Amino acid sequence: MNIEIPTILKPVVTFAHPTLMILTLGLALYAGYLGLQVRKIRTAKVEEKKALQDEAGGSLKAIKDKHYLTGSLLLVGIVMGSIGGMAVTYINNGKLFVGAHLLAGLGVAGLAALSASLAPLMQQGKDWARYTHISINTLLVGIFAWQALTGFEIVQKILSQMAKAA
Repeated sequence: MNIEIPTILKPVVTFAHPTLMILTLGLALYAGYLGLQVRKIRTAKVEEKKALQDEAGGSLKAIKDKHYLTGSLLLVGIVMGSIGGMAVTYINNGKLFVGAHLLAGLGVAGLAALSASLAPLMQQGKDWARYTHISINTLLVGIFAWQALTGFEIVQKILSQMAKAA
């Protein structure tokens, strides 16, 4: 199967994945921040909750809803970014390069799905699900950040090849 990207679109398509993933990493950090705010308010003493909610900019429910929405967008970004990155690599090279970047990306996608699957259990008040969710997401962000570094190396190689071809 030979799919050819029009020459004029090749740079856009090639750099769409890295751009999406940098934005998604930022979204992951923001979702983590919101999650910490939820946790802080949830575990605070009654007299401290109002001050923490004011500081965070809303009620516990509003912050939880924002965290949930951000997490949902994060899941979409990770899954679509993973699929898109593999598709562009295959279209441009006729194969996938199995290495640290690809394996980390697949791991991040799997961890994101696992983390999201805990939402119904957390809504039921299961503390073990919350602790597992936090642990998985901490690992996910660590792997994702490391993957971003390997992605920068790949982008540098692509830019170098483009410069030589020009």
